[in-house]
Amino acid sequence: MTAPAPIDPHERRRLERVRPPGWTNPTPADRYNLVVLGAGTAGLVTAAGAAGLGARVALVERGLMGGDCLNTGCVPSKALLASARAVADARAAGGLGVRIPDVSADFAAALGRMRRLRADLAAHDSAARFRALGVDVFLGEGRFVARDAVEVEGVRLRFARAVIATGARPVVPPVPGLADAGFLTSESVWDLAALPPRLAVVGGGPLGCELAQAFARFGSRVTVVEVEDRVLPAEDADAAAIVAAALGADGVDLALGSRLARVARTAGECRLTLESRADPRDLEVDAILVAVGRAPEIGGLDPAAAGVRLDGRRAPIVDDRLRTSNRRIYAAGDAAGGQQFTHVADAHARLVIRNALFPGSAKASALTLPWCTYTDPEVAGVGLDRAAAAAAGREVRAFEEPWDAVDRAVLDGETAGFARVLVDAEGDEILGATIVGRHAGEAISLVTLAMEKGIGLTDLAAVVHPYPTRMRALGAIADQYQRTRLGPRARSLLDRWMRWRRR
Repeated sequence: MTAPAPIDPHERRRLERVRPPGWTNPTPADRYNLVVLGAGTAGLVTAAGAAGLGARVALVERGLMGGDCLNTGCVPSKALLASARAVADARAAGGLGVRIPDVSADFAAALGRMRRLRADLAAHDSAARFRALGVDVFLGEGRFVARDAVEVEGVRLRFARAVIATGARPVVPPVPGLADAGFLTSESVWDLAALPPRLAVVGGGPLGCELAQAFARFGSRVTVVEVEDRVLPAEDADAAAIVAAALGADGVDLALGSRLARVARTAGECRLTLESRADPRDLEVDAILVAVGRAPEIGGLDPAAAGVRLDGRRAPIVDDRLRTSNRRIYAAGDAAGGQQFTHVADAHARLVIRNALFPGSAKASALTLPWCTYTDPEVAGVGLDRAAAAAAGREVRAFEEPWDAVDRAVLDGETAGFARVLVDAEGDEILGATIVGRHAGEAISLVTLAMEKGIGLTDLAAVVHPYPTRMRALGAIADQYQRTRLGPRARSLLDRWMRWRRR
């Protein structure tokens, strides 16, 4: 396997912020309004928000402040994707009349940039900042010792309410030989010192596709091993097909409908045996990245000591208010076992603050939650797609605008993809949307807002979009819907009216 990078000044700066050496835990209060277990997005937002409202808050973190998002998730991955996108844009610049000879990619420099930016952003999640916000920050392993108490480093923290926000961990499949051969996950891939010449990515979901494309653009020979017959199996099938084509154009080999059966390590390389009805084969690589999903992580919390029941994935069982079986204790973010996105963790945290500190009844089911896969092109969605609507027995109408019909996308040379909106079959209520293209993650927010506020396509047609922008596609979709309202009787009346107006 590729050797890890040494600790550089940026890494030291990050670690000093998220796990300060010599940190002294504070003297605990007699009782806290809220004890937050886990300092990832859900925990940090909960702690900061509650403290800002005057609550006495304790924040317990056994690892690194900032959790997955800062240290091993969104921040490092999007920094690397930005560099990989710049490489691809430079190589494609000739199509725009810009000649850039001898484009080369410096993977080590891109990782150095990522580490610098990650260290900069770590200031927002640092132990010192949260102490300044009035939060009692305890670094160490926390565990429940009663229905209203947590112990950390031998000190008992009593609480009126608590929040389990301990995040998730990468799932590693039980493949013979995998552990002995060595592998990377979303947690360890950022420690690479050099680009693996040949990389196998096990898992064709969002993370697997994002990193496969990035590594291929830097020059790795990448193979994605996916047990389903397509990448992004949870996404709209049309969207997934566009991403598959983009991956292929970047040189990624897709081993679809394939299962990793075993791994054997030989001198200097790993041999993977793939089982498949269509394409069984052996594959030699220099590194393996496992990206088959993440499971809720509660570590040594001992939830049973607090009367917190777990489901089959060992996630706390929660109701629609995110309360566990112990009504004093809530769960939020990845630990709650739902959608694993940073923005969902943020939304959960705000819901928990309302319900835990006030007589609130905010419900997780009422949240309108978009998502995005940051491949190039991006895939963003909210609500239902056609497959989900069919599975729910919901009759819908779909209105779609391809990017090759949108002037700005044509002018930018980025016509792969589409915007599609689903509405109720009997009206204009928006039930969901899928957008595939560059900046799709930004564009989906307009549809999310419309769904959240009950704005239908009729009202969306009245929104004026600047020309030329990509979001004129949503205007075109709204216009498509408006035209369907002109039935035979309405057209007959319009024809009579127009004839009268010509007099």
